Amino acid sequence: MRLFYSVMWWLALPLVLARLWLRGRKEPGYRQHWGERLGFYSGPSSTTQTLWVHAVSVGETRAAEPLVDALLAEYPHSRIVLTHMTPTGRATGKTLFAKHGARLVQSYLPYDTATMVGSFIKHFKPAVCILMETEVWPNLIAVCGKRGVPVVLANARLSERSLRRSRRFGSLLVDAARGISLVAAQTAADAERVRSLGVQRVEITGSIKFDVVVPDAALAVGAALRGVIGDRPVLLCASTREGEEELILDAFRRERAALPANVLLLIVPRHPQRFDEVEKMIGAHGLNVQRRSKLALDGGDAVLPGFVDVLMGDSMGEMFAYYAACDVAFVGGSLLPLGGQNLIEPAALGKPVLIGQHTFNFALVTEDALAAGGAQRVADAAQLISAAGRLLNDEAARTAMGRNALAFANQHRGATRRTLALLPALIQPLR
Repeated sequence: MRLFYSVMWWLALPLVLARLWLRGRKEPGYRQHWGERLGFYSGPSSTTQTLWVHAVSVGETRAAEPLVDALLAEYPHSRIVLTHMTPTGRATGKTLFAKHGARLVQSYLPYDTATMVGSFIKHFKPAVCILMETEVWPNLIAVCGKRGVPVVLANARLSERSLRRSRRFGSLLVDAARGISLVAAQTAADAERVRSLGVQRVEITGSIKFDVVVPDAALAVGAALRGVIGDRPVLLCASTREGEEELILDAFRRERAALPANVLLLIVPRHPQRFDEVEKMIGAHGLNVQRRSKLALDGGDAVLPGFVDVLMGDSMGEMFAYYAACDVAFVGGSLLPLGGQNLIEPAALGKPVLIGQHTFNFALVTEDALAAGGAQRVADAAQLISAAGRLLNDEAARTAMGRNALAFANQHRGATRRTLALLPALIQPLR
């Protein structure tokens, strides 16, 4: 099965590269560093002992921050090679980890053929491979096994839906899963589903995302943004996905009477290639829009014009700032059956959280936040506007819900420490 998988990779490679080039029209980053994706590396191999962490895109990269910081502190004579699949993930990593200088290097993950992965391992010589959350690559795991590189799946989550999808691939993913040395699962349910694939060692550590530290710089940007907005109530719709903005804008226009008269809708699409599309969509709904990238925050007298209905977040690496600047936060990917996004970040800032019906990728975290009184589930976009209106018009209720959200986030910290405690048996020689 893995041989067939490998042959299909090679046959599909011209189409994969063509798609990469086409995506580069909207995101130029897709046309850069192709050699890394194909397993070509320049310069001599480093003699520094290397820990390999793979974080596919923005969400996983941000989730990896506490673990990366802890690894570099725990293993002071080592460096980290951080791999990604997307330009946005790489850009996020560059921003988050600039503080570590030469101790952290970035690369794209090579495509999953034995030749390309083997070239990566030969060049970087990693002592361990740590995959974040849901990444299982059959050839990568097989090559790591042959080269004696232990594979860890950290902050692992596996929904029932993903488990069913995995089983459609027959022995391919099951064999790959059995090659993983250690899985640090977010929840007992995740752990049970991972064990059903045949992984031998599975531990429950909780979600590393609870351990994220809000950067002071992000809080400063959030405060500056709030200063420009003024005292207008702010409803943030964060990490919205295709199809959701249309629903939100329709409901915002229809149900606006439920909101404070001077409310500002702040929309942050999850994917940057959609910024232009969403801006046009907002205008088509008869709403005045301002892009964050064209809003100066460094001028002491800067003020967002009162006629602006919608502020669109089109900047990278500022999600914490957007959460800091809002009064109520809706977390996207949940109005449509897309699985939702993580609500830990707004909760960690003490913001009341609204979430849609479709949260199967973050089921337990969402249910725990709901039970703690820090989040509220809405059935659709109309109910989102209605619930936001009640909170924005009731300061006491809004403050209490935000306090519950913060307590929920603080209660679940510690996953990084628990994960780190499992690693010495695998990477002790690096000390």
